[in-house]
Amino acid sequence: SAAATRRLRGRSFPFFSNESVKIMADETSSDFNPAPQPNGEDTAPAIGLISQYVKDLSFENPNAPAVYQWQSAPQVDVQFNIGADTVGENLYEVTLKIDITSKADEGTSFIVDLKYAGLFGVRNVPDDQLQPFFLAEAPRILFPFARRVVADVVRDGGFPPLLLEPIDFHGLFQQQLTARDAELAGDVTVGQA
Repeated sequence: SAAATRRLRGRSFPFFSNESVKIMADETSSDFNPAPQPNGEDTAPAIGLISQYVKDLSFENPNAPAVYQWQSAPQVDVQFNIGADTVGENLYEVTLKIDITSKADEGTSFIVDLKYAGLFGVRNVPDDQLQPFFLAEAPRILFPFARRVVADVVRDGGFPPLLLEPIDFHGLFQQQLTARDAELAGDVTVGQA
């Protein structure tokens, strides 16, 4: 429908090379295989965010109402994971999984488990550029929305909103590449006897 249409003109997504890919989607649509266009316009690389959504959300407040009387400061543990799956021809779902546990001396304050996903259409993007996009740029796009969901659900659970710190997904991806390259080169010692 026209109300669900999102325009994403001119937004550039940097990759880990000297190239960038422009989002060229005019409307949200799962049709990323349109008929060929004149003058080779359909050969340009394009990535478009089609939709984003809460895939799974769980909030637990196991010690309510006693938790609201606890005096000790909670320790918050945040874990995240990123996954990308093919869901159709030229369609990929990137899922940002965030697990949060807040514990005080008296016990567990709350637990949040969130899977926030985005559906991306991809056309004419080289395979070696997909992994950097799916593991660095796509999570960067999704994170602010997932962050808002977390803040809202924690607030709705009776606690002050939890505002997650920004995450440098590009830096983390670069660290993983560096570690992998070092391991492949034999520079990393894995355990000792």
